[in-house]
Amino acid sequence: MARPTSLVPVLTQPRHLIRTGVIAAVVGAWLTAINEGDQILDWNFGHLLPLKVVLNFLTPFVVANLGLLAGQYPPKRKPS
Repeated sequence: MARPTSLVPVLTQPRHLIRTGVIAAVVGAWLTAINEGDQILDWNFGHLLPLKVVLNFLTPFVVANLGLLAGQYPPKRKPS
């Protein structure tokens, strides 16, 4: 496993931030439309709605970054 300090430069490369940011924006908008769309269209803004919307965007951003790291650091194979 890579050290956490070696992960930061990978995650903060502009091309990676753009890719994971676009994924988070598209999936986050889709999740928000599906999960909170009725509340937004009815102008029924509860106190938890902003948190739910933020989590709708944060979750795919984290998942996209984990996928990026999984591709950068594949598991080591044991010799057979």
